[in-house]
Amino acid sequence: MALTGTFLITFLIVHAGINACIFLNDGGATFKTFAHFMSHNWIVRFLEIGLFAGLFLHIIQGLLLWAQNNKARPVRYQYNQPSKNSTWYSRSMGILGTLLLLFLIMHLNHFYVGTKIALYSGDQPHDLYKEMQEIFSNQIWVGLYLAGVVALFWHLYHGFQSAFQTFGLNHKRYTPVIRAAGTGYAVIICSLFALMPLAFYFHWIS
Repeated sequence: MALTGTFLITFLIVHAGINACIFLNDGGATFKTFAHFMSHNWIVRFLEIGLFAGLFLHIIQGLLLWAQNNKARPVRYQYNQPSKNSTWYSRSMGILGTLLLLFLIMHLNHFYVGTKIALYSGDQPHDLYKEMQEIFSNQIWVGLYLAGVVALFWHLYHGFQSAFQTFGLNHKRYTPVIRAAGTGYAVIICSLFALMPLAFYFHWIS
């Protein structure tokens, strides 16, 4: 779970970095250049297989972990105060993960499926920038994307530190640094993802 999570954390840096090119406000020219490279370079397309494999494994591992936790304690405690020894988001990773899966399905349907259809059918290149403008002009889609980003934030906020703890890096000297790095990572990545639909909806970029 920690290995696949770390792999996906690395991918999000690349994904957010390329998408952030829209903030150059050059009509999407730089963004479309990178998007074309990512969709046509055979090395990137090969790595894409590994990305989906990692995502699939992460989902399966999450379901297995949830099932194991339930099996380990089939009878609930008569007296239980979970807030005393854990945070709400650590106890809600299953729910947050499910919300993220639904968000991901929506996201792939908007920005991945059309690109692949255009690529393999030989049609004109899919204009992702134009599609972002169209989708994020709708306040319903903007709201759903922002809700997905909120779920992503709490998932990353807990998952980042949890992954390092799984790797055995749990020490009074290193844990505060890891926690701070995880917080900074979650804030930066999720802020970028949240600003994208807002920038299009409020016409901050052309």
